[in-house]
Amino acid sequence: MNTLKEYFEKFGVSEIEIKKIIYYALSKGGDYCDLYFQQKDFNYIGLEDNQVNRAYSNVDFGVGIRVLNGYQTGYSFTEEISLEAMKNAALTAANIANSKKTYKPVNFEINKAGNYYNIKNKWENISIEKKIPYLQKINNQVFILDNRIIKSNILFSDTSSYILFANSDGLITFDYQPMSKISVSCIAEQNGVKEQNGYGISGRRGIDFFSESNLSLLATEAVQRTVKLFESVKPDVGEMELVMAKGGSGILLHEAIGHGMEADFNRKDISIFSNKINKKVAEDFVSIVDDGTNPYLRGSINIDDEGNSTEKTLMVENGILRSYLHDKLSSQFYKTKPTGNGRRQSFRYAPMPRMRNTYMLPGPHTKNEIIESVKKGIYAESFSNGQVHIGGGDFTFYIKLGYMIENGKLTKPIKDVNIIGNGPKVLKNITMVANDLEVSQGAWMCGKEGQSVPVSVGLPTIKVSKITVGGKH
Repeated sequence: MNTLKEYFEKFGVSEIEIKKIIYYALSKGGDYCDLYFQQKDFNYIGLEDNQVNRAYSNVDFGVGIRVLNGYQTGYSFTEEISLEAMKNAALTAANIANSKKTYKPVNFEINKAGNYYNIKNKWENISIEKKIPYLQKINNQVFILDNRIIKSNILFSDTSSYILFANSDGLITFDYQPMSKISVSCIAEQNGVKEQNGYGISGRRGIDFFSESNLSLLATEAVQRTVKLFESVKPDVGEMELVMAKGGSGILLHEAIGHGMEADFNRKDISIFSNKINKKVAEDFVSIVDDGTNPYLRGSINIDDEGNSTEKTLMVENGILRSYLHDKLSSQFYKTKPTGNGRRQSFRYAPMPRMRNTYMLPGPHTKNEIIESVKKGIYAESFSNGQVHIGGGDFTFYIKLGYMIENGKLTKPIKDVNIIGNGPKVLKNITMVANDLEVSQGAWMCGKEGQSVPVSVGLPTIKVSKITVGGKH
């Protein structure tokens, strides 16, 4: 589907009907209205010890209608896309306003966005019988790699989402958004002790996602991350230096710093960054971007959920905070243009500023230089179960996999470790940034105000001069 006509046919609507619904939505005096049509086809397969033990499919279909009156939002949705059902939803959303204004219908202009995930063979054209052998191949590799593995669990899902968007400003656009995700979980046993860990990858990919290299990566990483835990020790607690590994440890950057740069938190004066635009927040070699244009990444989008083209937004440039992440409401408040960060979980929700692919740009150091500079500290490779207070930036993260650093060398693996800190302070305490940026392929989901959206995170190896290290509890 590459034309507006095909999207009209998929949702059973016409340009005339859309203009009618916009008229009803603004009939009580609202300033602005948009319609977000969506069909999402979802498939799931679970493979446990080489046997498919669950599989299901789901189709979600409907339209969300938003009306803005100043900075107030009226929102309604319907799963029935008929003229009468859409009219009723539009009149419900219209209740946010109560004045007399005349809406003059506009001529629609198509926003032709970029194409950052060119999928030749869509998931809806691929049967479950073609998918299962790839999952079985991963399972077989897992048991071959280490005889301590006693159980494996492989989960696969694919999504095809079709979106049609129109607003009262005369913008109309559409997009096809694919997604695939594979995760592998292992249980290993040694001398009566059991350990569990896993690994997963995701992206806006088609059947080519099942490449030989990806299948091997999934099995190898899942097994190695599991059996390493048998050697793990618990480090000393207290304040020490922290080295964050490239790639997936960027989740701490996302949670502890990125959320504070979403414009709604700053518009409402919740974020600690609300008065920091054009002020120094980090060392000169620290630059942070939020990018929707990285080909095939999980957080990439051709358009955001307000119909805007995506872009690469430079949030921190050489230590200076340059931009927040904006949707329509915040861009009006700050008198700037949207950054393509208006996102929503589905047609049932109104959009808000959300991250896409958030990562730090490479710096002047090397990984070896950073590790060699640490006398006593920890090297964090992956995180989980983070808790963040957006306003002040305070956080707690559990280190899922890491190592001790002793006299400039990586030594024993560690487990059952929490790190406790403050996002803005950690940003200021970044003293070294390596030249080895990696954006993780992990299946990251970002939660905010009851909505979840897919994102990606990334980081080069970095050194934080001090962080509080705690135990399991």
